[in-house]
Amino acid sequence: MSDILQKILTVKAQEIATAKATCSSVTMRAKAEQVLPTRDFVGAIRKKITASQPAVIAEIKKASPSKGVLRADFRPAEIAASYANHGAACLSVLTDAQFFQGSAEYLQEARDACSIPVLRKDFMVDAYQIYQARALGADCILLIAAALSLAQMQEFEALAHSLGLSVLVEVHNKAELDEALQLTTPLIGINNRNLHTFEVTLQTTLDLLPHIPQERIVVTESGILQVKDVQLMRNNHVNAFLVGEVFMRATEPGVALAQLFGL
Repeated sequence: MSDILQKILTVKAQEIATAKATCSSVTMRAKAEQVLPTRDFVGAIRKKITASQPAVIAEIKKASPSKGVLRADFRPAEIAASYANHGAACLSVLTDAQFFQGSAEYLQEARDACSIPVLRKDFMVDAYQIYQARALGADCILLIAAALSLAQMQEFEALAHSLGLSVLVEVHNKAELDEALQLTTPLIGINNRNLHTFEVTLQTTLDLLPHIPQERIVVTESGILQVKDVQLMRNNHVNAFLVGEVFMRATEPGVALAQLFGL
């Protein structure tokens, strides 16, 4: 596990302990069970792919540990509406505060501003966060194989599905992929960023593709910056993308999305 990931997980455990002291697990679970039904995250992606269009999970994030602040004038609701109006299939909203300058409120603001499904992008290490995600209005959660054991991923996936949440499981290498394929979710995210060096190469996705059954949906993450990157992936039958950084730096994020993906 990389030093930065370990640091994030240590902080995350402290945050969860603080949150539980403020709102108990029982109370959070009750909140999760009282919210409106989820939007169909997997269905939204399948719909785009069936129509021979790229399925873009457009990310809303203010900053990252490796790049610092990406967008100083940060208005989640406006960004979400822009994405939705320019062809995004789904949204991804960072809720991690310390490392990505995200917040739970950003997810709520983004979801309220559009009608497309929303992924809570965070480091899930406790069942409490899954109830919390549902209570916030998320439609999907992220499970990072590098941060969890197979048993934890299976437990969290089962809980997420029981709450109506979709699951995107993220991998970086073959060993993580082998574990991820033991889950039932169709969404296999491949992060092209090396967690140890932070270097990005699209070859990571290409190398893992032959090991993924056709019925799964591959979501390529990180490093999709130019039209040629999109074409490379689509030429290899990868039609789902999670992209954020290049849009966050654009004046109008939705327009940048439409230009990159030809929508």
